[in-house]
Amino acid sequence: MEPPSDRDWWSALTEEPLDVGAVHAFLADERAGGTCVFVGTSRRWTDGAETDLLTYEAYPDMAEAELARLAVVAAERWDAVKVAVLHRTGAVPPPEASVAVGVACPHRAEAFEAARWLIDTLKESVPIWKTEHADRDA
Repeated sequence: MEPPSDRDWWSALTEEPLDVGAVHAFLADERAGGTCVFVGTSRRWTDGAETDLLTYEAYPDMAEAELARLAVVAAERWDAVKVAVLHRTGAVPPPEASVAVGVACPHRAEAFEAARWLIDTLKESVPIWKTEHADRDA
């Protein structure tokens, strides 16, 4: 999955593993004094219960449109010079990344605020559903 070369925001819904290095490289910009990247990963343990695998399903057309909308809103609201919002679908075993958001802004405070808003709003508004799978025979 390649980042766009014709715009300052990148959103994607993909079954491919997320390349966090590519996200960071996309966000690199001389206009930015602060870059904040959040990566959500599949964890093995939740409240003492072991998870072997997470799977993510989405309503693709709506999810892709909402990811793009969030990227544009974040860019406008925080005067971001670059924004990335990527989410996996399909099987995501621990400790692989399931979501990555990143923002490059002139100042660090705005980058932190925008990244926090992106991940929180994504979780609330994008039609993506997670299922935890555990080996109950072990």
